[in-house]
Amino acid sequence: MQTKPFRIGTRGSPLALAQAHETRSRLMAAHGLAEDMFEIVVLSTKGDRITDRSLALIGGKGLFTEEIEAQLASGELDFAVHSSKDMPTKLPEGLHLSAFLPREDIRDAFIGRTAKRLLDLPQGATVGSASLRRQALIRRLRPDLNVIVFRGQVDTRLGKLAAGEADATLLAYAGLKRLGKTDVPTELLDPVSFPPAPAQGAICIESRIGDDRISGLLCAIDDRTTHAAVACERAFLATLDGSCRTPIAGYASVEGDHIRFRGMILTPDGSQFHEIETSGPASDAASLGADAGEAIRAKAGAGFFDSWA
Repeated sequence: MQTKPFRIGTRGSPLALAQAHETRSRLMAAHGLAEDMFEIVVLSTKGDRITDRSLALIGGKGLFTEEIEAQLASGELDFAVHSSKDMPTKLPEGLHLSAFLPREDIRDAFIGRTAKRLLDLPQGATVGSASLRRQALIRRLRPDLNVIVFRGQVDTRLGKLAAGEADATLLAYAGLKRLGKTDVPTELLDPVSFPPAPAQGAICIESRIGDDRISGLLCAIDDRTTHAAVACERAFLATLDGSCRTPIAGYASVEGDHIRFRGMILTPDGSQFHEIETSGPASDAASLGADAGEAIRAKAGAGFFDSWA
């Protein structure tokens, strides 16, 4: 019988806390536990502290997880809650993504100050984004635009936009929905022409491999459809790179026992891109994603990846 609270690790941003609270609520409902049986432990990460440079320049996705994973590995935390798209494809030894909550909307949200739609921005307008994928997709659709690095928490970026530092920015619609900011977007971008980051919109839970007590707790809230989709997308990402230093997009949809995947890779300037679409049994989600990664790599040819160096 558990007598002390389960310790949940998270970053301290409003979005991270909303995700941790949702996880706690689902566990309370699934197991009939009181709120005081869970302690949310807020940790500051290097990625949170360094906000003036692109992640690609300072180390990639792991900067949002290192401090949390260190405490998880040592046993100071029982499990941790993350945005799945922020997770490196290679995790520290002994840790794994053990559960996923039901996925939110996968689309990117366009927030325009001087125009409501991306395609309606005036020539030479400035768009702020820290994501290399979004930067490349913007340049692919609108090579005339001036794309600048925009980092920080959701409210920080919206504040920069309101202050006139850019004409528009883009954020994950899932995050805006979780923060109750559904009135903020001026356009929701089509995931076919503007595909999301792998695992976008999915909350994941990281825990220690072999910790049967915690695995049993988390199993009750694991959404198998999301789990399969994200496994496919992360396998695609892992085959290609997955460091947050390259423009890679992809998403999988699961219907019953069937999974369909669409992926895209781009040069950073958006001038070249390659797409792939495949499908198969949901039980083969990870191998399907990995095979798609190998196929699109062969399709692009070695020269394509010179721009990723």
